[in-house]
Amino acid sequence: MTVLWAERALLPTGWAKNVRIGLDSAGRIADVTPDAAPEGQRLDLVLPAVANVHSHIFQRAMAGLSEARGPHPRDTFWTWRQLMYRFLDHLTPDDIEVIAALVQMEMLEAGYATNVEFHYLHHQPDGTPYANPAEMSQRIAAAAARSGIGLTLLPVHYQYGGCDHRPLGPGQQRFGTTPEDFARLLDGAEAALAGLPADAGIGVAPHSLRAVSPEALKLCTELRPDRPLHLHLAEQIPEIEEVQAAYGHRPVEWLLENFSPDQRWTLIHLTHMTEDETRNLAATGALAGLCPITESSLGDGIFNGVTWQQAGGRIGCGSDSNVRIALFEELRTLEYSQRLREHARAIYATPERSTGRVLYEAALDGGATAAGRDTGAIAEGNWADLCAVSCATPVLCGRDGDTLLDSLIFAGGDGQINDVWAAGRHVVQEGRHMDRDRIVSDYLTCIGKLQERL
Repeated sequence: MTVLWAERALLPTGWAKNVRIGLDSAGRIADVTPDAAPEGQRLDLVLPAVANVHSHIFQRAMAGLSEARGPHPRDTFWTWRQLMYRFLDHLTPDDIEVIAALVQMEMLEAGYATNVEFHYLHHQPDGTPYANPAEMSQRIAAAAARSGIGLTLLPVHYQYGGCDHRPLGPGQQRFGTTPEDFARLLDGAEAALAGLPADAGIGVAPHSLRAVSPEALKLCTELRPDRPLHLHLAEQIPEIEEVQAAYGHRPVEWLLENFSPDQRWTLIHLTHMTEDETRNLAATGALAGLCPITESSLGDGIFNGVTWQQAGGRIGCGSDSNVRIALFEELRTLEYSQRLREHARAIYATPERSTGRVLYEAALDGGATAAGRDTGAIAEGNWADLCAVSCATPVLCGRDGDTLLDSLIFAGGDGQINDVWAAGRHVVQEGRHMDRDRIVSDYLTCIGKLQERL
């Protein structure tokens, strides 16, 4: 039994003091006792750790390479995508494993305990499968074994280059799967998780309405019916126009008419919805997987957060392109985007809870759902996904209750997290990942060689 003792902790019932948290040998929370005498490892502030609901690990290695103006008169998501395609043509399985370890390490140091990986880089550059079709999934799993992060792996089905079922274009060959190939790849990816601790899990990710047929989307819903299903939806205006031209409905309208999304579904971005679409989709219980830093970076648009919240919609938070891996900054960017949209302040706050607490608890709840993981609260039986913060800092000095989270999110920066446990694995200590030096060294070597090939 590992015992933690926190002067303050955020429990499902709210803030508590002098909290004893017992962790069992399987990595779960065995007991939680407020108002307990000091015992075990003493900590200032303990929070449940959030699951990162949406990530494309390999894109971390191209951060900073897409900020110059290209040959087009107006740079957009679509011009960025062409650069991304050219970049990934040079990545090897060894590169992916090294990059994944660095990204997962940075997630842990930012306070995420789980990487929900939307994984679509499957094949060799010309589209030929590796000898093991799930080779790249195996590399993501190997990185998780090294980093200690909780992993929910979402192999992606990517069938077509558009709604007209055109073949995949240059740069997309590495993603391509037929429905039959995808079912086999999913089996292989699940087998790749067998060597990881028991908290690792599988999910299913049809890429988008542009990239899969309606029949293939139905197949995806049936492949792992008890596991999470993630789908990009309504991210870009040209995407909405293409879906409407092909199917006679906007993406959200079409999905609601032809499928029955529920809490199992995580719909990524949703940056372009009408008011009716927002309310109707929120009512299904499906999760909005928001990635505010990436959505800002790519010029996607601003999520209709006020209507979604009023309709009882749920959200999760992800780092997507991994141009910045910063949990508190993601939440701050989400709130600030809503302030700019609504010309107001404290958009997510309620009379009972502050902005920071609403955002953090929403990310906890949504992250647990998106990951299909027993997490999101310091509660008996959950995985011990925890992060600890020192209050002896200028950011948190003199703060208590909800203002602790408000200060972390709106006044804090990098380096606020002292310790992180992922399913009981104490992977971050004194602000540093347990294998930071070697992971960074391997990454620098990898990028040096990659740069020579670009």
